[in-house]
Amino acid sequence: MPSPPFATAPIKTSGMPPGIPYIVSNEAGERFCYYGLRGILVVVMTRWLVDSTGQKAPMGEAEAKSWYHLFVSAAYFFPVFGALLADAFWGKYRTILSLSAVYCTGCILLSVAHTKTALLLSLLLIAIGSGGIKPCVSAHVGDQFGAANAHLVSKVFGWFYLSINLGSSLSLYLVPVLLEKYGMTAAFGLPAAVMVLATFCFWSGRHKFVHIPAGGAAFARESFGPAGLRCLARLTPLFLFVAVFWSLYDQSSSAWVLQAEHLNLNWLGQRWQPAQLQVANPVLILILIPLFSSVVYPAIHSVFVLTPLRKIGIGLFVTVVSFLIPAQLEVALAHGSVPSVGWQILAYLFLTSGEVMVSVTFLEFSYTQAPKTMKSVIMALYLLSISLGNAFTALVNWIIERSNGGTWLKGPVYYLFFAGLMFAAAVSFVLAARRYRPETVLQQQGE
Repeated sequence: MPSPPFATAPIKTSGMPPGIPYIVSNEAGERFCYYGLRGILVVVMTRWLVDSTGQKAPMGEAEAKSWYHLFVSAAYFFPVFGALLADAFWGKYRTILSLSAVYCTGCILLSVAHTKTALLLSLLLIAIGSGGIKPCVSAHVGDQFGAANAHLVSKVFGWFYLSINLGSSLSLYLVPVLLEKYGMTAAFGLPAAVMVLATFCFWSGRHKFVHIPAGGAAFARESFGPAGLRCLARLTPLFLFVAVFWSLYDQSSSAWVLQAEHLNLNWLGQRWQPAQLQVANPVLILILIPLFSSVVYPAIHSVFVLTPLRKIGIGLFVTVVSFLIPAQLEVALAHGSVPSVGWQILAYLFLTSGEVMVSVTFLEFSYTQAPKTMKSVIMALYLLSISLGNAFTALVNWIIERSNGGTWLKGPVYYLFFAGLMFAAAVSFVLAARRYRPETVLQQQGE
């Protein structure tokens, strides 16, 4: 008996679309995988890699940071290709399912890849799969809504972001322990298994989803027509300034982890692994999203109108403070003192506050500003800003690396350089945002 046809437009309902639980569950599992393997990469690169004979062959810190940020950059560059596949040819569902298979292959290979060459090949497959599905999943969420339940879009994007941080918080706590106790195979094997399960969960919801057809020729006409080009011209400057935020943000998984190795890891009655402190970010997200929504934003709004672009601008300035704290820790380390790793939690508080205001807001804002046939493409451009930020960080680390394994930007100077860059970008964003005029666009509703 043939399968029932897929719905191609949001149904007329004021409630939550039926496909949302499958998408949110899939996202939680995928993020568990991505952040779990990403969280220990720098530690693996600097301590666990071997050569073809099985002898230890670790990277230096600057080289490890460069490769790490190149991987993250690639993972946020491939969304461009995933978005083109989804919006022009395959549709979002088929693109997500196909590239998830590539993602799973890379994760499985990573669990047995102990040499530098094998690890980099694994990361390439993961970057293609993970990156390719990123813009499609977030746009697929928005596609489930029409005019009757448009009021729930902000709520579901909040759920979406909470699922990301629930998955990542669990993996960032568990995976470093698995690495220390059982090695690379176990540490990378668990995320791989969860990713396979997440892909199955997404496939199970195929008859619950709204499947917006690929745009085909209409996609090309709209993307390169007046509406598409106008949208790109208006959003691109904002994406570039936000790219600097990601240059700082993703160093919590590289520079901050390497700094933690030199701090006092005994905190709150237990000894932490350097990579475990990253769990502070998703845990704080789970706390701060409802806190900001119910307390912080209303308080600010009582003083002046708090638009999405103003939220983002404030978040960029808050992020500056997050890098001044590790700079001060480097000053303390340079004078024989060994500060508690707990001080990094204060830095995470400012960094995560900036993330709530910048990333959560910009994700929803980007979707609503995109023409109907360009939802995945605009999501890809949002993700490309993350790629550019990490590419910049990788470039900086390649440039400052010295032949003896040291760096030209030592100690606090490294963090102050990025803090100053973030401040300049925040000022520039505010000036650009004052000239921006929002235009909200959602999918048409079906019966």
